Amino acid sequence: MIDVQRLRVLRAVAEHGSFNKAAGALLLTPSAVSQHIAVLERTLGHPVAVRSTRGVTLTEPGRLLVEAAETISAELDQVRRAIDRLAQERPRLAVATFTSGGRHLLPAALSRFVQAHPEVELTVLESEPEEAVPMVRGGAADLALAYHFDGPPPVGPGGSRDLAWQPLMEDPLWVVLPRGHRLAGRSSVGLGELAADRWVLGCLKTEAFLRRYAELAGFDLRVGASTTDYFFAQTLVAAEVGVSLVPQVALAGPAGAVSVRVEPPRPARHIGLVLPGRRRMNPCTAALAEALAAAATAASTSTPTQIGTRAAAPR
Repeated sequence: MIDVQRLRVLRAVAEHGSFNKAAGALLLTPSAVSQHIAVLERTLGHPVAVRSTRGVTLTEPGRLLVEAAETISAELDQVRRAIDRLAQERPRLAVATFTSGGRHLLPAALSRFVQAHPEVELTVLESEPEEAVPMVRGGAADLALAYHFDGPPPVGPGGSRDLAWQPLMEDPLWVVLPRGHRLAGRSSVGLGELAADRWVLGCLKTEAFLRRYAELAGFDLRVGASTTDYFFAQTLVAAEVGVSLVPQVALAGPAGAVSVRVEPPRPARHIGLVLPGRRRMNPCTAALAEALAAAATAASTSTPTQIGTRAAAPR
């Protein structure tokens, strides 16, 4: 059986690139580090590290062991936090979420969850997917509401040994126009029809995404303003600073703006949950995931008018 402490030593060797530096970080002697690695190699039957004048290089078995050690360390941290929670008077649950998804889906989900679990103390952590995934992996959050565009999910389509991706809903993007815009009365528009317009970005991440669609539509994107908030972007559209591309769940409907469907190929975000592996998921996490799935199902059947945006009226 492979000793967890020796895996910890191997991780330190990989991180610091030498036995001496690893020994200093672990408060061990270089000889003790060397002995740990030697025993690990005898147990495994393969060399895990090669020493040279340049430092230490891991072999392929060594790299595989370091990857396993990182997963094991994350799971042990999660178990430790779970044990700590058992000693607390009230169970706690932390959910990470991106802003627009949390604003649209969390209230209904948390209302349902709190009714069934009034004893749980909830913490909501606002974070983008690239921050939320490590939070769930490390145990700082029990689950995360996240999204991706036309690339792979944040944890891959098949998940990983310690995390899983649960799709929730498609979140189509709408064009938001000033109410007096020449296309404001249309039921749908093609992005190519907006080639001459300036754009207001509601999220810096969407710029590359929007540029790809602009290229498909045959025009160069002209950026008039960049923000980090879809709701703020829509107020700038209402002020006639430009037009914007906004996810349906973030449509806010300021009085001076209207939302119009995008003609195919219609861009969309894909919203889902980042969850711990089944062995690490506690009943409260599973219950909140179920409540979020129900909220997403209800939101998927909503229209922009129902979620707060006044759709354009035909002329």
